[in-house]
Amino acid sequence: MDETPASAGTTHFGYRTVPVAEKQHLVGQVFSSVARNYDVMNDLMSFGIHRLWKRHFVATSGIRRGDRVLDLAGGTGDIAALVLPRVGAAGTVTLADINADMLKVGRDRLLDRGLLEGLDWTQANAEALPFPDNAFDAVTIAFGLRNVTDKGRALREMQRVLKPGGRVLILEFSRVNQAWLAPLYDFHSFKVLPRIGKWVAHDEASYRYLAESIRKHPDQATLKAMLEAAGFRNVQVRNLSAGIVAIHRGYKA
Repeated sequence: MDETPASAGTTHFGYRTVPVAEKQHLVGQVFSSVARNYDVMNDLMSFGIHRLWKRHFVATSGIRRGDRVLDLAGGTGDIAALVLPRVGAAGTVTLADINADMLKVGRDRLLDRGLLEGLDWTQANAEALPFPDNAFDAVTIAFGLRNVTDKGRALREMQRVLKPGGRVLILEFSRVNQAWLAPLYDFHSFKVLPRIGKWVAHDEASYRYLAESIRKHPDQATLKAMLEAAGFRNVQVRNLSAGIVAIHRGYKA
């Protein structure tokens, strides 16, 4: 579970080795394909637990009234909708996603819920954020970092746009830390998940990639070290559901 390229100029797309320049396009195809069924599929795949993980993530974020928050890989708007009440009328939430289809689904959903004030949308690449230095009090990214090609570069960009004392908050699939659970989790990921994708979304390949991308993502200790290398201080890790997911938090000095 690391992001070491197979050779110079290549990287991982699930279990495939592809040119670095190609991964962003391939990931884009996956999320354009799954955009409209994304939340339904997440409910089916996690038995609804992803909603509890997200609520806990935001509830323990330390985000306060008046904060300016950047939600990266904001997708269908789940995190932004939870953060908005915390920042209040004096704060702002910028929902950013590299994929236009995911961004449209999220925007339509939030507009339907009447969530307008203090919220804006930006199509943006996490590796080259279109924001000035020291712009945000917090940067959140939930279930998105594993799809970024150059994670180290993205983490440095998050550090750049944070104000001094600001925090990065990452919710992501990680490494299961209970031996008895690992084979069950593997069976669910590689046998059940792609079949659900085939039956519900008519897209087995995209959901197989999502399972593979989880296994190729850095584990808890590796991601902690990457955050420290990007300049974050006081990096903390908290496992949820026996390490199926983990919350990483770091601060800009």
